[in-house]
Amino acid sequence: KSGQLREFAIASAGRAGWGIAIGVTIGLVLGVIAGLTALAEGAVDPAMQMLRAIPFVALSPLFILWFGIDEKFKIVLIAYATSLPMYAYTYLGVRNVDRKVVEAARGFGLRGWRLTAKVILPSALPNVLMALRICLALSMTALIIAEGVGTDKGIGYLVLLGKQYFRTDYIMLSIVLYAVLGLVFDVLIRVVERLAMPWRAHTTIRG
Repeated sequence: KSGQLREFAIASAGRAGWGIAIGVTIGLVLGVIAGLTALAEGAVDPAMQMLRAIPFVALSPLFILWFGIDEKFKIVLIAYATSLPMYAYTYLGVRNVDRKVVEAARGFGLRGWRLTAKVILPSALPNVLMALRICLALSMTALIIAEGVGTDKGIGYLVLLGKQYFRTDYIMLSIVLYAVLGLVFDVLIRVVERLAMPWRAHTTIRG
């Protein structure tokens, strides 16, 4: 009745939205760059693989020291958590693009960014969408951790209140909200998948 839940949901959605957008963009760009050439792979991939081995939870104190406890820290933590799986899946998707398809596209005069945009990225799209599913799931974990520090709004803060004051109803409500968000994200990705890859509906092995 007070509108507090709506306010908390909007605050969490804003943090998650910015963090996911930044992290997915960085991971996608680096994955494409590393997958396209051996030189870029040698420069980018070792560093990204090292970062993947470090749990993003372990880096949260360091991010607090660098960025403080305000909104910047929360967005950076979510962006970091989501950039790594997006990079890994995009990199593998680009590396696994059929070379015959690429050579055929070059035969039709496609080069540079046009080749990447029209052939390589569409071929790697299944990997990118799978990475997006993982990124959205990780963003919820990062959001809970981020909102447990220096905030008085958000679903993660609601979880913290439930823990501090033994309010089971707060915790159950938060779980329901996360489940609903997960369902909404999955539906959105399925819609994007149907629009971007309509042929997959006709190649399924299910009866």
